[in-house]
Amino acid sequence: MVHQGHNVKRIREIFGIKQEALAVSLGLSQQAVSQLEQKEVLDTATLEKISKTLGVSSDAIKNFNEQSAVTIISSTLHDNSGSVFHNPVFNPIEKWLETIEENKKLYERLLQSEKEKVELLQKLLNK
Repeated sequence: MVHQGHNVKRIREIFGIKQEALAVSLGLSQQAVSQLEQKEVLDTATLEKISKTLGVSSDAIKNFNEQSAVTIISSTLHDNSGSVFHNPVFNPIEKWLETIEENKKLYERLLQSEKEKVELLQKLLNK
C-alpha cells in the first residue's frame, strides 16, 4: 500500500527541503511535519496544501515511486506549479527582521509619547 507520509518525505528530500522549511511554509511546527510524514494516509486538505507548497500534484504524492521521481522533478522544475520553494512568496528571516524593525519603531513612538506626558506633568506641577 502507498504510504503518503513517506512519499511527502521522499519528495521533500529529493528537492533538498528541510522539515523546518516545509513547516514554516505550511504554518506548522517541525514536529507536526514529522508526524505528517509518519501517517500512512493524509486527509485531502492537508495533502492539497502540502502538494501546492512542494509544487507537485497531490496525485504525485499519492502515486510516488522512485521510478517516477525523475519525471515528477523534471516536470516540476519546468512548471513551478506555484511551489513556494521555487517561487518564494516571502523569506521568513526577512519577515522576522521586518517585524523587529516595526516593533522598534513602535517602542520609539511609545517612548516619545511617555516623554511628552512627563513634560506636560512637569509643566503643570511647576505652575
